[in-house]
Amino acid sequence: MTLPGEDQRRCRDCAEWKPLADFCSSSKRPSGRGSYCKPCFNGRSKASYAKRVEEKHGREVRVAREVPEGHRFCVGCGTAEPSAEFPRNRSDSTGYGTYCKPCHNNGRTHETKQRLYGGNREYHLRRRYGVGEKEFQELLAEQGGVCAIRGGADPQHLDHDHRTGWVRGILCFNCNGGLGQFRDSPMRLARAITYLRGTTWQRALIHPGVYQMCSPTRGRPPSPRF
Repeated sequence: MTLPGEDQRRCRDCAEWKPLADFCSSSKRPSGRGSYCKPCFNGRSKASYAKRVEEKHGREVRVAREVPEGHRFCVGCGTAEPSAEFPRNRSDSTGYGTYCKPCHNNGRTHETKQRLYGGNREYHLRRRYGVGEKEFQELLAEQGGVCAIRGGADPQHLDHDHRTGWVRGILCFNCNGGLGQFRDSPMRLARAITYLRGTTWQRALIHPGVYQMCSPTRGRPPSPRF
């Protein structure tokens, strides 16, 4: 048995002698440390919280699950598995999903999305853009049911500002991808327009109803094929 020293104290709950560093801070004690070690203090705090919740709301507080380090608890199969057995999920603080891979592959995630959001599309719109299918259809109706840039029918891609998250309009696949490739930069788009005007054959009106094809101002023709 280890003899107590000046830098040790006996916990009033577990009755063990421990270093002062293992006790919670307390401004009321001369030593600056409380009467309970940290594990006992945490246990008392959880018990007190559970009692207050039961008295005030009439429900029990769920006991935290003990999961080994490097593991996660799967709510689907009810077992603790290594973190590598869970799919990646960037929206979770841990970087991993709620269900293990077998449960995830068996459709538990789809079932949850269907139950909470009514489907994958509603879930995707809500999680990524903060709007639902109703808002999507309202915005599409304001555009006349066509792509906000090209004017093509039945656009399916919701465009948003990547800095602010502000929803801007509904675009077709090509227009939405084009804005993304140009990083939403008006300067880059203007330079691209200038580039195309200087390297593409243009049709110029020289007389009412008469057009003439003008050659590019830069570039060179392709080499003859042999």
